[in-house]
Amino acid sequence: MAENIPLGLLFALLGLLIVLSAFFSSSETGLVALNRYRLRHQAQSGHRGARLAQGLLAKPDRMFGLILLGNNLVNILAASIATVIALRLLGESGIWVSTLVLTIVILIFAELAPKTVAAVYPQRIAYPASFVLTPLLRLLYPLVWLINLAAGALLRPFGIRKLGAGSDSLSRDELRTLVKEGGRQISLNHQQMLINILDLEHGTVDDVMVPRQDMVGIDLESDWEAILQTLTQGIFTRMPVWRGDIDQMVGLLHIRSVLGQLAQNRLNRTALEKAVRPPYFIPEGTALTQQLLEFQGREQQMGLVVDEYGDIQGLVTLDDILEEIVGEYTSEGVTRQKLIRKQQNGGWLVDGSATIRMLNRRFEWNLPTSGAKTLNGLMLEQLESIPDGRTSLRIEGLILTIVDILDKRIRKVEIRPLPDND
Repeated sequence: MAENIPLGLLFALLGLLIVLSAFFSSSETGLVALNRYRLRHQAQSGHRGARLAQGLLAKPDRMFGLILLGNNLVNILAASIATVIALRLLGESGIWVSTLVLTIVILIFAELAPKTVAAVYPQRIAYPASFVLTPLLRLLYPLVWLINLAAGALLRPFGIRKLGAGSDSLSRDELRTLVKEGGRQISLNHQQMLINILDLEHGTVDDVMVPRQDMVGIDLESDWEAILQTLTQGIFTRMPVWRGDIDQMVGLLHIRSVLGQLAQNRLNRTALEKAVRPPYFIPEGTALTQQLLEFQGREQQMGLVVDEYGDIQGLVTLDDILEEIVGEYTSEGVTRQKLIRKQQNGGWLVDGSATIRMLNRRFEWNLPTSGAKTLNGLMLEQLESIPDGRTSLRIEGLILTIVDILDKRIRKVEIRPLPDND
C-alpha cells in the first residue's frame, strides 16, 4: 500500500514528523528551564500561557508522559517512512542509509537545535507550547495514565514513588545566592540590604550592644554641673539613668523630653527624674530579628541587656539593629565607625570594643563569632590570660597585634592580612 503513495507526499510527511519531534523536544526543555518564581508571578498576574505552563508543571509525571509519548510516536513513524523512501530509491541497501541519515537529521533538527533554543528562550517556547499540550493531555489522558501506571509499577520495587512537583522553598543560603544573581535587576545597595536582612537572624543583641563599660549615661548622684555637661555635650539622644552604680538602674531618658526646660535653664533634679521612663530589659542572646519585633510591639527604641542573674551587660537601641540592615546612618553609628583607622602599612588600628560581627561584615573577614563578641574579648579568649604587653596572634588569615592595654582591657589592636607566603 505504501508503494502507491507518491514520494513527494512521503517526504512531506517525513518533514512534518521531524517538525513535530522538534516541537515535543523543545517543549520539554522549555518547560523545565522556566524560572519558577517568574512563572508564578506571571501566572498570578493573569498571563494565560504562564497559567497553562504552571498547570502542566504541577503534574510533571503527566507532562513528561505526554511529551515522551508524542516524541517517540513521531520518531518511530518518521523512521518507518524514511525506510519506505530508502527502499524505493536505493533498494535493500537503502535501509542503512536511511538509518544513518535520519539519525543525523533528528539529532540536529529535532533534538539539539530546538532544545538549545528552548534553553535560551524558555518562555518563548514553553508558553505557546502549553496551548497545544494542555488540550492534547486532556485528549490522550487515558493513554498517558496507563503509561504512567506501568512506569510506576516498574519503579516501585526500587523505592521510587510517584513524581511530584517538588518544593520551591529555598534555604537562607539559596536566597542569598538568588539575591546576588539578580544583580542586574537589583542595585548593589538593595542587594546588600536584602542580604543583611537574611543575616540578621544569625545575630543577637550581644553582637550589637554597647558594652556595659562603654555605656554613656547619667548618674543621679553626680554633681549637677556634670549632669548638665552630659546632657548638653553628649552625642546620644537617649541615655540610661542610674543612681550610684549601673546596676542601680533608674530608667531611660530621651533628651527631647527635657530639651525645653534645658533651653530655658529651668531643668532641675526633680524635673529630670520625672522625665525618666522605666527601664526595659532584654535577655542576653535574644535574636536581632526577635528584638526588632519586640521594639516594634512595645513601641520602645532602647533596652538594657541583662544576663541570667539580672546583671546589666550592655545597652542596645533600635538604631543599632536597623544599622545592621542599612548601614551606619546615625551619629552614634558614625562614632562607632571611628573605632577603626587605616594604617600606612595596609593594616587597621581597631578599638578593642569593636564587635566581631561588625568587623567581619565591613572587611569580609572570618573572625570567630561563636564565643566573644568584641575584639577585646576575642583576644583574651584566644590568649586565655591578660597579656603584659605587645602580643601577636594569627587568626583566620589575619595577624592581630595588641597595641595598647589599660585597666586589664585591650584598648587598641592592629590587624593586618597574613602575607601570602606565610
